[in-house]
Amino acid sequence: MPSAPREKHFEVIPAAWPAVSMFLRVQTQWRASSGAVIGLDYGALQWLFKISKVADPEPLLADIQVIEGKILERLNERKK
Repeated sequence: MPSAPREKHFEVIPAAWPAVSMFLRVQTQWRASSGAVIGLDYGALQWLFKISKVADPEPLLADIQVIEGKILERLNERKK
């Protein structure tokens, strides 16, 4: 019988919590083409910013793009 996956815990600095929280809310909204993930659906992200009443979305978007970039980097490493 295979072993159960280990739970991983990561420390998040307090300043990053808004981006991490918003990313977790939009994490299912990826754009894909020809079987490859190409990035988040920014239309869905814009809608989420609106309903969440984000006053200043630009810095939050920049932080989410860092998370998005790292995930895409890891996904591309796995394909090699």
